Amino acid sequence: MRLHRNDTLLLVIDVQEKPMRVIDRAAEVEHNIERLVRGFHLLDIPSLLTEQYVRGLGPTTPAVRTAFEESGGYTPIEKSCFSSYGSSEFLTELRNLRRKHVVIAGIEAHVCVYQTVSDLIANGYGVTIVADAISSRTAENRETARRRMTGDGAHLSSTEMVLFELTVTSGTDEFRAISRLVK
Repeated sequence: MRLHRNDTLLLVIDVQEKPMRVIDRAAEVEHNIERLVRGFHLLDIPSLLTEQYVRGLGPTTPAVRTAFEESGGYTPIEKSCFSSYGSSEFLTELRNLRRKHVVIAGIEAHVCVYQTVSDLIANGYGVTIVADAISSRTAENRETARRRMTGDGAHLSSTEMVLFELTVTSGTDEFRAISRLVK
């Protein structure tokens, strides 16, 4: 199943300052998320951002926050439940966008990402997990979550694969902008 612009959105889950300090491959994950946010903006595809218990975990990391600010606005959805789907504000935004496929990036893969993916699939959404843009504190937890999410029906992809899949054609201004972004 291929991604299509008119039916897809990006969801970035809980890429916050305190937990990112201890996340496996944090710099790579943050960089890939930043590229996804900027790429989705270039392709005019909506993006949502959640933050878990901001008072305790801090705001979104500066790099990801800046990418959102420069791509149309930083308007995180604060939540206290692990699954984004448990947030009424998230559900309202999701329904208003009228998209049926959600591309997922964020942390922690085995908690908030996994529970969100599970709920989205259970409610009829297609889900693509960006493997190089999700993580947990340990590689084992990340890999266990990836196996479980794909076993439940989520598709696995990478940052570059998602961006070029949504770009579709070479030789365009969009293609050149995405190519610069991923290099």
